[in-house]
Amino acid sequence: MKSKILWVLAGILLVVVSLKLFTNYLSDDPKGYALQLLEKADIKINGDRPWDIQVHNEDLYARVMQQGSLGLGEAYMDGWWDCPALDQFFYKILSADLDKHIKLNWTLIINAIEAQLMNLQSKVRSRTVGEQHYDLGNDLYEKMLDKNMIYSCGYWPLAQTLDKAQEHKLDLICKKLELKPGMTVLDIGCGWGGFARYAAKHYGVTVTGITISKEQAHYAQSKNEGLPVNIVLQDYRDITEKFDRVVSIGMFEHVGYKNYETFMKVVQSCLKDDGLFLLHTIGGNLSHTSSDPWILKYIFPNSMLPSMVQIAQAAEGKFVVEDWHNFSAHYDTTLMAWFDRFEKNWKSIKTNYDERFYRMWKYYLLSCAGLFRARKAQLWQIVLSKEGVSGGYISIR
Repeated sequence: MKSKILWVLAGILLVVVSLKLFTNYLSDDPKGYALQLLEKADIKINGDRPWDIQVHNEDLYARVMQQGSLGLGEAYMDGWWDCPALDQFFYKILSADLDKHIKLNWTLIINAIEAQLMNLQSKVRSRTVGEQHYDLGNDLYEKMLDKNMIYSCGYWPLAQTLDKAQEHKLDLICKKLELKPGMTVLDIGCGWGGFARYAAKHYGVTVTGITISKEQAHYAQSKNEGLPVNIVLQDYRDITEKFDRVVSIGMFEHVGYKNYETFMKVVQSCLKDDGLFLLHTIGGNLSHTSSDPWILKYIFPNSMLPSMVQIAQAAEGKFVVEDWHNFSAHYDTTLMAWFDRFEKNWKSIKTNYDERFYRMWKYYLLSCAGLFRARKAQLWQIVLSKEGVSGGYISIR
């Protein structure tokens, strides 16, 4: 442990020196540097195209160069800049890899150190995202999400509406899990109980859903009354029962790289030998140990995106990968649909929130749409078995 800390401290010293030199270089002309970068992405300052940035405070340039994505996001929340089409702005920024030119800043250094020295997704710390994000208010999510309150990527090949895209996604999962009447299903990170309700109604299974959000648990319990659905306020590490099937939809992003193997061991332990496990998660193109500073502070504290390598390493020796399905382009469509509903319904919920929250939420939804449009993040559905499906698994699309 001591040697690891020494290596971390040595790395910090090297980064601090580099950061000092980098900051001194940029401080001479931050606006000029910003102009050079934005030109690479075909973005103009105070231009007249939808993706052009409108600057209201000239201190923006130095703030972004010093604080990176955190400074950019907070400056937007503070009204320092605007853009008619934030999704297009971020698509262009990310497609041109401009984020790589301003990554070095104190916030990233601190986040990296914390991720190395601490388990940011321990049982105690994991509750933070439930309290800060998922407990924001069911009124917000009811106005933004579909009728089943599904807060993950929809499946759009044959869908024209958000409701249908989410129903098609739920049905796709049920078919991939080969659900049959009488089966028992564990839903890790059950949200507002939409999958549990759909699977119980349409496939005749009994579902146990777990969540760390009190608001989600209360909502899911009330919406699933009379169905063979049990909603529990519980951490995944406390599961002890056995199930025919296990599913986790949009929860793995909160597990953290130090807990990936623990997560897989828990699922392996609670899944019957002939069972199937479906993991639905956003994924990153590269392996990281932390996440974007603005997202961590304002949207999903202690979150991070897993990579293919990290998932495979955690599953190795525990599961056979039967199917790996990427439909990340559908997340762009889903996020734009969420934003459309949020924007249309803002007047009916704004009494519970302020203008800064509105700008924060708008920035969150549209920046993420740009992220997926630029293919910088992926959406995977992975089907795993404990011993390999006899005769082979048949992939479903």
